Amino acid sequence: MLEKTTKMNMLYDFYQTLLTDKQREYMELYYYEDYSLGEIATETNVSRQAIYDNIKRTEQILMNYEEKLQLYEKFLQREALLVELAQQLTEANVAQLQSYIQQIKNID
Repeated sequence: MLEKTTKMNMLYDFYQTLLTDKQREYMELYYYEDYSLGEIATETNVSRQAIYDNIKRTEQILMNYEEKLQLYEKFLQREALLVELAQQLTEANVAQLQSYIQQIKNID
């Protein structure tokens, strides 16, 4: 569950501007503020089922954006390579550093 929450938070960070105001509001309350579906329903005067449906639909939208655009996956690749770069830098391995730099350039 924690892994899904973390992934949804990251996908939301990357793609939130592509969502409607309502979708953003519900996702922020549910994932960032840790509101329950009932709490969101009470606060927004919308049924719990409508909140649930909206959040599930928005999660699928975010997954579809990621499938097409792969911003999160590329971010993870960059982060992994930057960790490797930092490690190689401490070992002063110039050839390997050049290889990592080229890999980062080739991600996009």
